[in-house]
Amino acid sequence: MQALFIGQAYIDITFLTDRLPTGDEKTIARDYAVSFGGNAVTAAFACAKLGGKPELLCSQADDWLARMFLDMAAQYGISVHGRKVKESSLSFIMPKDGKRAIVRCRDNEFLHPFPPLTLTGLKALHLDGHMPDAALHYAKACREHGILTSLDGGAVRDNTDELLAHIDVAVVSERFCEQLGRTPGETLDYLRSRGCPVGAVTLGEHGMVWYDGSRHHEIMPALDVPRDRVVDSNGAGDIFHGAYIASYLHDPAHSWLHHFTQARGASSHAIQHLGNENSLPTWADIAAAIAEFAEKPD
Repeated sequence: MQALFIGQAYIDITFLTDRLPTGDEKTIARDYAVSFGGNAVTAAFACAKLGGKPELLCSQADDWLARMFLDMAAQYGISVHGRKVKESSLSFIMPKDGKRAIVRCRDNEFLHPFPPLTLTGLKALHLDGHMPDAALHYAKACREHGILTSLDGGAVRDNTDELLAHIDVAVVSERFCEQLGRTPGETLDYLRSRGCPVGAVTLGEHGMVWYDGSRHHEIMPALDVPRDRVVDSNGAGDIFHGAYIASYLHDPAHSWLHHFTQARGASSHAIQHLGNENSLPTWADIAAAIAEFAEKPD
């Protein structure tokens, strides 16, 4: 195991339609995709596609959706450590005009404690905060052993402030900033105050602001993917996380500018495809996106 990813597992059903029916109506979607879903889960699959050797600690039921999920993981060589829930979680996603509407059915009432896992050979840990007790336990253990710890801060959770004290790379969302009542710059200062050596706020089509060590905040513009090439933005952020973990595993001596640049190429590839699995890039896909698309102008 090179990397451990911890989070909530979903099956995602993504479909393209102009509107959802209401009342006693029907409509026909133009296209659809069925895939794995969940923040850390999708990041783990992206890492696996890029040659990492991730394992996954996630929610797991005993139903046919769970068996479908395990089949998907097996195809990518991902070992799954399940934490028991009554039923699998499911997402229905409707992308449109670069945005996406989502309906989620989630079971995060865990029936068992999280399993104890060995850290032997582990080089990176990535969390999405959906399993707070396990996230905190493994973040502390990995920090003590000098293993890179990474957080996808999609939202502020009950133990986020405590968890950040054990995180090396914190990449958070605009929603995270809004929940804190801080600007992106103020949020970066907050991440630094919690002891995160690398911090970033992702701003969607407006790119990312980030720091690495120094107090100076850097701006990384998004790549300028033409609007008519954007199919489905859902999961692109998760693929961003999985790609920078894979880049770190591939060459930890590289700078975080390099790792984030690779991740930006990965997410730029992802938004051109429908569904999480179809969106997963190879290294060649990342290089092609970086070569094809210029940075968006200020």
